[in-house]
This record gives sequence, structure tokens and C-alpha cells, in this order.
Amino acid sequence: MKRIYLAGPFFDDEQVERIEKLEKILTNNNTVESFFSPRTTNLPGEEPGTPEWANKIYHDDVNEILKADLVLAVIDFTGDNVDSGTAFEIGYAVANHKPVIVFHEKTGIVNLVISESIRSYLTTFEDVKKYDFDKMPVKKYDGPVI
Repeated sequence: MKRIYLAGPFFDDEQVERIEKLEKILTNNNTVESFFSPRTTNLPGEEPGTPEWANKIYHDDVNEILKADLVLAVIDFTGDNVDSGTAFEIGYAVANHKPVIVFHEKTGIVNLVISESIRSYLTTFEDVKKYDFDKMPVKKYDGPVI
């Protein structure tokens, strides 16, 4: 069973709904021991937006990536750009030899650096529900890249 870091944007209602669905799916997947979702991070006594808050969030997130067995990253495009925080989390995971599985529900051309660095590319909630995070079967992205 795997420990997963769930990366992805949660800045609007659609993104929050997508992350919440994935949190529920991971909770019910019998190959998942646990997962960390930055969306649920709560720092009592810290005022959001302050430099102290940002520093604690950053260190908490990178430490959770290091503790995880893999990263499940939601790539959700705004125009042609994936969320910069999620892109950082993918890069940090790869640099630390953590497998990355991408969930890409919406359409959009995937950056070649992301497409070449991932282990699996999933496009539906059903794909995630059925995914064996212990065996981590390879499913490469085969669409256009930029």
C-alpha cells in the first residue's frame, strides 16, 4: 500500500470539486495506505498570505512529498499553462526520484517535460479508482506536446 501526495490546484469551485472527488477515490482505493492533500492543510495561528504562513506551507508540502511513495498530480490548464505550484510539485517529486502519475480530466496539450517525466497518465475518475498504486502500471501520454 502506498502513501500518496495529491498535487493540484484548488483555486475555484471546479478545481476544489475535482480534488475532493480524488480524495474520496483515494480513501476507498485498497492500494492506498494514506494520502496528503495540501488542500486540507490547516496551520492554526497562521494568517494566510503572510510570509510566515507561506514559508510553513512550502516546507510542509515539500516534506510531505519526500515522505510520499509517489505523487498523483492533477494538471488543470488555464489557457496553455498548467498550475505553477503543481508543476513545481511534479518537478520536485521527479528530482527526488518519486514516481508521478498525472490525472488530466480536461483537454489541453501537455508540456513535453511533464509528459516525459511521468509514470502514468490517467484521464478519468474511473481510471484512478481502478489504478493499482502498488504495481503502478505504466500508461504513457501519447498526445501532442509543446
